[in-house]
Amino acid sequence: MEFDLSWIVLGLPIAFGLGWLASRLDMRQLREDSRRAPKAYFKGLNYLLNEQQDQAIDAFIEAVQNDPDTTELHFALGNLFRRRAEYNRAVRVHEHLLSRGDLSRTDRERAQHALALDFLKAGLLDRAEDALRRLEGTAFEAQARLALLAIYERSRDWPQASDIARRMQAAQQGDFSTRQAHYLCEQALGHAAHGELDAALALLEQAIATAPQAARARIELARLHQRMGHAQAALQALGGLADAAPAALPLAASLLVEVASQAGQAQQAHTLLVRHYEQMPALDLLEAIVALETAGAQGAAAARSWYVRHLEREPSLVAATRWLAGEELAEPDVQPQVQRALEHASKPLTRYRCAACGFEARQHFWQCPGCQTWDSYPARRVEEL
Repeated sequence: MEFDLSWIVLGLPIAFGLGWLASRLDMRQLREDSRRAPKAYFKGLNYLLNEQQDQAIDAFIEAVQNDPDTTELHFALGNLFRRRAEYNRAVRVHEHLLSRGDLSRTDRERAQHALALDFLKAGLLDRAEDALRRLEGTAFEAQARLALLAIYERSRDWPQASDIARRMQAAQQGDFSTRQAHYLCEQALGHAAHGELDAALALLEQAIATAPQAARARIELARLHQRMGHAQAALQALGGLADAAPAALPLAASLLVEVASQAGQAQQAHTLLVRHYEQMPALDLLEAIVALETAGAQGAAAARSWYVRHLEREPSLVAATRWLAGEELAEPDVQPQVQRALEHASKPLTRYRCAACGFEARQHFWQCPGCQTWDSYPARRVEEL
């Protein structure tokens, strides 16, 4: 049987025509899909720019329904849900992304990070911790460790926080030695509260070795020695504070007066306080000097002259109020009212203020209760800043 070449001649144009027709149909469908998806996308973007988040979410949902494979739209939608505190919906979006088998490694890591943020914002710290742990070895590792550190500090899990800080320092993500010292101090305070003084002592000595320039460990060590009845050791710890972190000495001025009196070395403490006061006048140093001189041979009148010296160096309503409390006015009947008014006016000036967020407190905090920043409270009071 002979093969008829005429069929090839006739079949080629027909095959070409059918292929062209199929391509036109595919192109038309593609154009329709591409027009529909960008339209919804840009409509959502426009709503977002106009801060119309409800309409933006509806537009993005429409775009995702038209093209469920678009990962960027999923990320945009999940972020919008998180910003609106609709954490359950944000979690569903990001978990849907993670369930897809065709997701690239980069997008999978990004979705895992977004899911961790959803849990973190929702306050689900256990689930956030698990999600953040899965980011080890990814491009989001540094951010995940910072978030884990915040979780452990918030839950006061100091050993875990110390472990994360150690890893971050080893990865050269910053110097965390001072923060490590704070974690050790927190653990030491926990042991001391349960009467485990030797364990607390070991942790505080470790904290000093970790961050020799940090003030807190030396102050806590002095308090612990005082509690244990070791006044001389407490005095030695405060002497180390004066050398390593002289700016923090006002925080331990009253403690220095106590342990020096107990150790019978009030004169040495007085000399130390006066020397540091001359270098940097501070109200707490001033009060400590006055307390030592009042208890000594000089008497209250001579001690109170320090308030006048302070006023000669710098104006201070607090120092003026303290000095006036021991003076007799020409009209003694009005002195209580005047004194009460001055004390009321000066009380806010004796507070401490966070340098990071401005939160004010009567006592000094090593970690701000407002913004959770470490060492953001200066050792000097509001009037002296």
